[in-house]
Amino acid sequence: MATWANLGLQDSSSPLMEQLNFFHDHTLLILTMITILVGYIMGMLMFNKFTNRFLLHGQTIEIIWTVLPAIILMFIAFPSLRLLYLMDEINTPSITLKSIGHQWYWSYEYSDFLNLEFDSYMIPTNELETNGFRLLDVDNRVVLPMNNQVRILVTATDVLHSWTVPSLGVKVDATPGRLNQINFLINRPGLFFGQCSEICGANHSFMPIVIESIPMNFFIKWITSMTN
Repeated sequence: MATWANLGLQDSSSPLMEQLNFFHDHTLLILTMITILVGYIMGMLMFNKFTNRFLLHGQTIEIIWTVLPAIILMFIAFPSLRLLYLMDEINTPSITLKSIGHQWYWSYEYSDFLNLEFDSYMIPTNELETNGFRLLDVDNRVVLPMNNQVRILVTATDVLHSWTVPSLGVKVDATPGRLNQINFLINRPGLFFGQCSEICGANHSFMPIVIESIPMNFFIKWITSMTN
């Protein structure tokens, strides 16, 4: 989850988010190099007293400053497209979870099991325990097994919502009348927090998401206790 004075991205908890972090650093390095180069050239133009009489007519330099940016853009575009296709790929999921956005709470259905569904509301501040997280904790957490492919089906019943968990690199629009899906794998146990990321009305800020990632044997016990 996000912490005070955290200026960067959250620590990744899935392979896709790890790749997104790498892509962010890769692109930032290219942007830094471009900024330094352009700044240096502008500084030289402003502070030197030499005049190049061929500056307004040079086919070679025009080819260089046209081709070089195109090559730099390719170094950004190819990793970006690779990531886009990876995020869109569905890899034989072990479990399917359906998330439905309402004003202003989420409801979940475990499609692989009979009669396993619940609503997830934010815990009000006056009911929060001492170790709870204000505006982030919910009464019913989503429990998912770690190291397993999980498919999330996302929709809404009223207005646009967005099911977002930053540390997993997941952000899916919840649209009424449409079913969107995304695939991810959680590679460590823990609690992962998210919030609705689409302005959806007065209480948009108060519909958090909490995922509890646990080993598969504990998940089977949880499923058994919920379905009995």
